[in-house]
Amino acid sequence: MDDVEKAILISFDESGAIDSELKLQAVNFCQKIKETPSICSLCIEKLCFCKLVQVQFWCLQALQEVIRVKYGSMSLEEKNFIRKSIFSIACLEGINDKMCVVLDSPAFIKNKLSQVLVTLIYFEYPLIWSSVFVDFLPHLSKGAVVIDMFSRLLNALDDELVSMDYPRTAEEVAVAGRVKDAMRNQCVPQIVRAWYDIVSMYRNTDPETCVTVLDCMRRYVSWIDIGLIVNDAFIPLLFELILVDGLLEQLRAAAAGCVLAVVSKRMDAHSKLSLLKSLQISRVFGLVSDDNDSDLVSAIAALITGYAVEVLECSKRVNTEDAKVISMELLDEVLPTVFYVMQNCEMDAAFSIVQFLSGYVATMKTHSSLQENQMLHISQILEVIRTQIRYDPMYRNNLDMVDMIGVEEESRMLEFRKDLFVLLRNVGRVAPEVTRIFIRNSLASAISSSSDKNAEEVEAALSLLYALGETMSDEAMRVGNGLLSELVTNLLSTRFPCHSNRLVALVYLETIARYMKFIQENVQCIPLVLAAFLDERGIHHPNIYVSRRASYLFMRIVKLLKSKLVPFIETILQSLQDVVARFTSMNLASREPAGSEDGAYVFEAIGLLIGMEDVSLEKQSDYLSSLLTPLCQQVEVTLMNAKALNPDESSLQLANIQQIIVAINALSKGFSERLVTSSRPAIGHMFKQTLDVLLQILVVFPKVEPLRTKVLSFIHRMVDTLGASVFPYLPKALEQLLAESEPKEMVGFLLLLNQLICKFSTLVRDILEEVFPTIAGRVFCAIQRVVDSSVTETNTEEIRELQELQKTLYTFLHVIATHDLSSVFLSPRSRDYLTSIMQLLLHTSCHHKDIVTRKACVQIFIKLIKDWCAKSSGEEKVPGFKSFIIETFATNCCLYSVLDKSFEFGDANTLVLFGEIVLAQKVMYEKFGDDFLVHFVSKGFPSPQNLAEQYCQKLKGNDIKALRSYYQSLIEHLRVQQNGSLVFR
Repeated sequence: MDDVEKAILISFDESGAIDSELKLQAVNFCQKIKETPSICSLCIEKLCFCKLVQVQFWCLQALQEVIRVKYGSMSLEEKNFIRKSIFSIACLEGINDKMCVVLDSPAFIKNKLSQVLVTLIYFEYPLIWSSVFVDFLPHLSKGAVVIDMFSRLLNALDDELVSMDYPRTAEEVAVAGRVKDAMRNQCVPQIVRAWYDIVSMYRNTDPETCVTVLDCMRRYVSWIDIGLIVNDAFIPLLFELILVDGLLEQLRAAAAGCVLAVVSKRMDAHSKLSLLKSLQISRVFGLVSDDNDSDLVSAIAALITGYAVEVLECSKRVNTEDAKVISMELLDEVLPTVFYVMQNCEMDAAFSIVQFLSGYVATMKTHSSLQENQMLHISQILEVIRTQIRYDPMYRNNLDMVDMIGVEEESRMLEFRKDLFVLLRNVGRVAPEVTRIFIRNSLASAISSSSDKNAEEVEAALSLLYALGETMSDEAMRVGNGLLSELVTNLLSTRFPCHSNRLVALVYLETIARYMKFIQENVQCIPLVLAAFLDERGIHHPNIYVSRRASYLFMRIVKLLKSKLVPFIETILQSLQDVVARFTSMNLASREPAGSEDGAYVFEAIGLLIGMEDVSLEKQSDYLSSLLTPLCQQVEVTLMNAKALNPDESSLQLANIQQIIVAINALSKGFSERLVTSSRPAIGHMFKQTLDVLLQILVVFPKVEPLRTKVLSFIHRMVDTLGASVFPYLPKALEQLLAESEPKEMVGFLLLLNQLICKFSTLVRDILEEVFPTIAGRVFCAIQRVVDSSVTETNTEEIRELQELQKTLYTFLHVIATHDLSSVFLSPRSRDYLTSIMQLLLHTSCHHKDIVTRKACVQIFIKLIKDWCAKSSGEEKVPGFKSFIIETFATNCCLYSVLDKSFEFGDANTLVLFGEIVLAQKVMYEKFGDDFLVHFVSKGFPSPQNLAEQYCQKLKGNDIKALRSYYQSLIEHLRVQQNGSLVFR
């Protein structure tokens, strides 16, 4: 072993036994050898004499790199030497009377040798080395070793150059075209003849070699003359190989792969149809009923589905009636086997079941009525859908426990089913009655054979019924035919043994909810619906995910049925007693920890039921009192004992209070403002007492943010429920909420004020004047930190909260201005902040990146001008405001900000902002007259004078659209004139 071989072995070592520095030296040594002029002869010599596979691989790799990089600078002698040597090695010829050992090496060495040959072909075929393929053919008589090498060469040519399955450069595409054209003209017929002879000769003695040849041939069918394969010799041979029992299975599968390549070849639709008919593909149908996991069955399945796809495509493209008839006959012949394959065989990844079946169903839409065989096919398509949407039983426990594997499988199936349900809808449109009967039978089958072991079949049948409901209009569901009535009745009256399964229970409840429009019109079904949701199939299901979902769906059902449920209120409340007791019980220590939202939907459903005016006042009061009284008592007890609690107890109590607030909040949603304030004020009094109790939470636990958030949410609810009668409670509530000044807290506070203003308008003036100075002081102090770069770098979450506060502030100011409350800004305690507010609004209206926010600020200015400025030149309501608007707002916002090229007239939101800016000018002219006009024109309009005159004319007119259009063209003109710089300021 010489130094070169030692260095190569060391550089390839992966055992870790070699010192890293020594390995680096070896790699550098090998790299230097590559750069020597004699590298090619050295590599050929090593390939001839050295049996070490590492050395062989390195030498072939080096040769390939040298050819790729230095081919253009090589001498003719060197090129001839490499070409002759590599070809001799590949053909099992000696070099200098020495036989090369490369073809006895492992497959990866022979693959690398084929890549070196392809690199030479890239540069030399056909102009320099035109005979490479023809010269190879005589050597195939040497037997399997050379045949294998020739197949590897053709495979490498496909992989490295010809196949369009990989991204190619423009140069590679051009070279591939050149190589294919030359091969077609020169040697493809001889190569195909060689393939035929080899397979015929070796089929019994060396089937592995035949497999290699056929797998190679399959790659080339797509671009060679199809007549070389589709003839009286080759096609019978391929089918004989497929059909003869006893041959090597891989050989039969390889032959099927070649026939699939023939079937898939692009050609004229009529020619393709003739080809497909001539193949008599039905002779292979029987092969798919054998062992479904074998390579042969997979190959036959791929052939049959590929054939069906091509026939379907032909049926769309042929334009004669005879051809259409033939294509449909071929489809009818192949479809039963396709359906079998879809349900029983491992499908080829390239075949889309949904795409194919959707294409077939689409052909039926053109028929006025379906034939008997098409009806049969529809039933088989529905069976395929049912099979495909079924979960695999191996994931049953994972799906029930909702572990990571279960979550992934459920997500995968959810995505996978989408297209199948689209297909189901299409089938339902083509054959609605067949679809409904199939779903009825599926459900009946699931019911009759139901056991714990067939949960997946039940889930699939219920999912089909749910999907059917999605395809029906509300009107069709309300009317409901006999079959629909039978389906829903069977659904409601069935108790599946596998109902404990999470997926079965969920889809069962979802399906009932889907058919509620039918149940609305068929009230005799209501007791069955209530039973399903209130027993162990729904809210009392042992699986928490099912019971939670059942609570939500039950609330929706109550919202839909409402007054129809009045006779059942007692029954419902009795059934929900244990759920309610988890909240109303005083034994807090016995409660299991739960999320704060648990039970909310149950309380909302109860609120919707007992909040109806159909319920008598006496009963309504009793129901509500039985719920609110124990809940409020728990809160009061907790508040009284707050100081005596240890940290663990305190944490549990706070969580319980959160749950109670959520429950009361949800309960109150069923009571309308009219009922609690006008028709039944006694009910309103109960909610006022509850509000009084819950407001104490803010006093006792002023720093607990989750509690404050929940109480704030309840105040929002009471504003809607109690209306103006909530006013006496607001001062205390607002005072406690204002005790905290964190940005997140202030956002919630401002949203509450926005709600109050929008609901009560000027009635909240006194309250607003009281709290506004405190709000302004805190908010302006907080948002000043947005521009602090150190805060930006250290706490992006804080910056996000401050930005949210700033955004809410703009909305708050806008709501004040647009609800006739601008006088709040002028109250004695608020005037100190007036300048800051004006400067903030001005800067935002000119520069804020959010166009909608800029528009809101301009609208605020318009409203303030209308409110604070009289047309007469008497005493100013707000001293200095007029001059600020004319000299600062008008010039900066209405002119300079619009002249900036970042103001894009092509943007829809920007155009809306522009409309408000033009309206502002109109309002300023109406209020200030020539004072505004003279100043605005003098500051913003350069010569010629006629621009100013036209502007004045448009402004004084009554056509706001004409003014806006003219002002836009004026701004665009000024932009061109000043070329991006405001030289006339």
